[in-house]
Amino acid sequence: MIEQEHKDDSTKVIDLGGKALLPSFIDAHSHYINSLSVANQAKVYAPPSGTGKDVESIIAAIRKFADDHNIPTGELIMAYGYDDTVMPGGRLLNRDDLDAAFPDNPVRVDHVSMHGAVMNSLALKKYGYSAETVTPPGGVIVRKDGSDEPYGLIMESAFLQAMEQSEPMTPAQEIEATKAGQMLYAEAGITTAHEGATHLANFQTMKRASDAGANVIDVIAYPFITDVDKIAAEYPVSEWGKYNNRFKVGGVKITIDGSPQGRTAFFTTPYLTGGPAGEKDWKGELTFPQDTVNQMVKKVYDLGVPLDLHANGDAAIDTFFAAHELAAAGDLTKDRHVTMVHAQFTRPDQIPKYIEYKIRPSFYTLHTYYFAEAHIANRGKEQAMYISPMRDAIDAGLHPTNHTDFVVAPLDQMFMLWSAVNRVSRAGAEIGPDQRVSPLEGLKTMTIWAAEQYGEQDRKGSLEPGKLADLVILDKNPLEVDPMAIKDIKVVETIKEGETIYRAD
Repeated sequence: MIEQEHKDDSTKVIDLGGKALLPSFIDAHSHYINSLSVANQAKVYAPPSGTGKDVESIIAAIRKFADDHNIPTGELIMAYGYDDTVMPGGRLLNRDDLDAAFPDNPVRVDHVSMHGAVMNSLALKKYGYSAETVTPPGGVIVRKDGSDEPYGLIMESAFLQAMEQSEPMTPAQEIEATKAGQMLYAEAGITTAHEGATHLANFQTMKRASDAGANVIDVIAYPFITDVDKIAAEYPVSEWGKYNNRFKVGGVKITIDGSPQGRTAFFTTPYLTGGPAGEKDWKGELTFPQDTVNQMVKKVYDLGVPLDLHANGDAAIDTFFAAHELAAAGDLTKDRHVTMVHAQFTRPDQIPKYIEYKIRPSFYTLHTYYFAEAHIANRGKEQAMYISPMRDAIDAGLHPTNHTDFVVAPLDQMFMLWSAVNRVSRAGAEIGPDQRVSPLEGLKTMTIWAAEQYGEQDRKGSLEPGKLADLVILDKNPLEVDPMAIKDIKVVETIKEGETIYRAD
């Protein structure tokens, strides 16, 4: 029943017939810009998200995509979602596999972490990689045995030169891609999307589409630290933090380390399985040296804008705390609107520093399903059981958020909620059951606490008078179903500012 104080003669009453009405979901971290392109890429996620269970299946998926889309000879073929941690027998995708299957097209298969890719010879040439390419600090280039030729994954800082070479679109294509990409979010019940590492070309694409009125949801971009000056020259920092046609620049992104499943996250202890290129006593590496991280953090603090920083391994988290202590010397506890993205391998002794320094962790509980077995193999059972310690963070008084990191994992907010509530792996194992949260707490991490992350809690994240009518209707109430059934709940309708932008068939 609608309370009488909120109802008058103009009120339209809709009977949901037992469905559940919630504030729409707020994306705490993903890579929105990729949604504009993945509709034109082959999906090679491992099951159950895709069919990429082995090298042969990945090749087959790419070949079918190329055939279905009539990709001509010489045109780049892109794929996303390659997960080397589940390849049977350790048989990994390599350049020769792609050369044999696609001798006449450049092919780039992006790693599921989004921190690297495997390419064939034509793609390596297109992006400027060769035997003469020096592996930069914080980078990985897997070479063919007995030579310096790039052969498998190119990751982290070595991958930046490929990331920065985005394929141009016409203005009409940008608008079409924007609408298609935003529908992926709307179908998941999301009305605020996050662009988590924005380079200049990405910014320009989003700005043009926004100026053309293409946005149906809100988009918040975080320029990557290396592109801040270039973006600020086109869009002054004084304009950041303000929506314009449902688009705003939210702050700056700094990446400190890599991915734990890719064995490039930075830890205080060695990986049990060595490095991605066979390195011994491998602890991972920083993306940038500590001194550089210090300077980057100081720069963002001096700009006075929010900071999102990517840190997975416990040593990377220590690295940021050290940078904060230098950059914020004299006022360590001021709220600078800092979000630690992923924060997966947070140690128990680090949680008090999140509180003291007012750092909000944005956890990634989907790893308890998708990558738990890889983490157990790489890091050992004890450390793997404590990934994304959401229970301890909430009990300590923090308001963590949760995210998909799309396209690393699919945009599926109910599956994300399910992973936080149940913490069950792909193999059916319980992964840190003591870190489970209640369904209500899990919903807060993707609604009101996510609104707090963006400083938008005054208008988003809960159903209250005066807030935007950003709503989602689910076919079942996640607070009432069996916790293991949460993942099966479907989005029925997504509403942005009172207007339906998605309705299920």
